[in-house]
Amino acid sequence: MRTKTPGLFLFLIFALTIKVNAIPLDAGEKIFSTRCMACHRIDADFAGPALAGVDKRHSIDWIINFVHSSQTIIKSGDTSAIALFKKFNGTVMPDHPDLSNDDIKSVVAFIKDESLKITRTEKKPLDRPYELQPNYQPVNVQSNLFLLFLGSIIILIAVLLFAVRVKQIERVMHEK
Repeated sequence: MRTKTPGLFLFLIFALTIKVNAIPLDAGEKIFSTRCMACHRIDADFAGPALAGVDKRHSIDWIINFVHSSQTIIKSGDTSAIALFKKFNGTVMPDHPDLSNDDIKSVVAFIKDESLKITRTEKKPLDRPYELQPNYQPVNVQSNLFLLFLGSIIILIAVLLFAVRVKQIERVMHEK
């Protein structure tokens, strides 16, 4: 009788290897939330550029060098770094020389992961067109009908109160 232990053993080694070699997203998320989030958003420009797709716009080496010292890259004449600097009105990105290359790679991995989540949840304009309509009731006969009914009741109550008061005055006058 043959056992399947070698297959299971190889699977466990493979699974552990993948887990060990994977870039930890938790570390990237922690660094992003403590260091980057004050100026950057993933899906929109803020004080700095939106970071979604940064790995497609620049090489990982460029990103690492820029994070370590953005002004060094700008002063070297890099056109995309200069364009970013001008686009954000000369706002200087703080240098982060204390972050290791792996730290920056984990932040980029976190940004890639978050970008995928955002694009998966975004709805295309024609997916559900009824959701694109404004969330208010346009003025029409049905909505005005309720207001007309409510106004009629208020007027009726006012007329009845006026009639009761007139009757009271008539009784007082009749008694004298």
